[in-house]
Amino acid sequence: MRLYDTARRQVVPFTPGEVVTIYTCGITPYDSAHLGHAAVYVTYDVLQRRLRDLGHRTLCVRNITDVDDDILRKARELGVHYLDLAAGEIARFQADMEALGLLRAYSEPRATSAIPDILGFIGMVLETGHAYRAGGGVYFDVSSFSRFGQVSHLERDEMIQLAGEHGGRPEDPFKHDPLDFVLWQPSAPGEPAWESLWGPGRPGWHIECSALAMRELGTTIDLHGGGTDLIFPHHECESAQSEAATGSLFVRHWMHVGMLRLGDQKMSKSLGNLVFVHGQLEQGHDPSAIRLALLSRNYRLGWEWKDSILEEAEDRLDRWRAAGSGGAGLQAVRARLDDDLDTPGAIEVIDEQAASGRGVGEAAALLGVMV
Repeated sequence: MRLYDTARRQVVPFTPGEVVTIYTCGITPYDSAHLGHAAVYVTYDVLQRRLRDLGHRTLCVRNITDVDDDILRKARELGVHYLDLAAGEIARFQADMEALGLLRAYSEPRATSAIPDILGFIGMVLETGHAYRAGGGVYFDVSSFSRFGQVSHLERDEMIQLAGEHGGRPEDPFKHDPLDFVLWQPSAPGEPAWESLWGPGRPGWHIECSALAMRELGTTIDLHGGGTDLIFPHHECESAQSEAATGSLFVRHWMHVGMLRLGDQKMSKSLGNLVFVHGQLEQGHDPSAIRLALLSRNYRLGWEWKDSILEEAEDRLDRWRAAGSGGAGLQAVRARLDDDLDTPGAIEVIDEQAASGRGVGEAAALLGVMV
């Protein structure tokens, strides 16, 4: 199998051991899962299916960020407890992903379950000289880590701009450098707070995933994924703080999924331009057709959602089901998936077999599509 590695910026062999450890950044449960989320998780689901087909055991951890700026802000707006908001959205997310046929995650840890781990992790970063205390919080010192930028390869000005757009507050007066990022922060009035050696507060965004990934999967992970919008600052900062704390490689392979757009903007909660998974299901669309629609484009490239894409997928699913079960095209589909997870190519192979009247059930199952 060969996959594109974001950090190395090329397609490279992916050769894990018998057990493959995978960490994918999960939802912040302050709203429902949209098709952009589904596109990410369906992609890693197909990857796992092919790896299991090859004889590997996959351990995929998908975290839940149940405490951060976004969920606390939404809870205040609604006048509800942030954990009550999280509970309802987590239940809906899990129901949506189950309907889409996703393999069960090895673990779905919540950030609030890892406060002791986070506190210990921050202590490690401080002890190794890569962080400093200021203003009642703890910050990572990017100047202390020479490989900062190894995942995104962005110029400094781009990093500062993106940090600002993603809540990184480059203008924070307590920072030594605009790119330094929060590991621990004082809680604002009304926000949840935990006791720490540095005063009461709550964790920063990036530290949550590092602590959860290492707690669940160990110091070095085979593959770490998420949407391309997480490359910087989230994954860059994760990588830096993790390697600074342990002195070991954090991730062997970085894999990112392109953004799904509605019109000329990415589909996102902050913009409000969303097509929800549960909405599509409630309209009676077949979950396998939704999967096919999301897999019909190259996973690395951003693309625009249109209702016609789902209509095409529903027609395709009818043709595949008419062809029936069987193993036609299976080897060719395997070859396409091993070529940087070429799901459009795999779909084309199955189309050809179904058009010839050959059963395609086994090949379709590799895409998680039940015929």
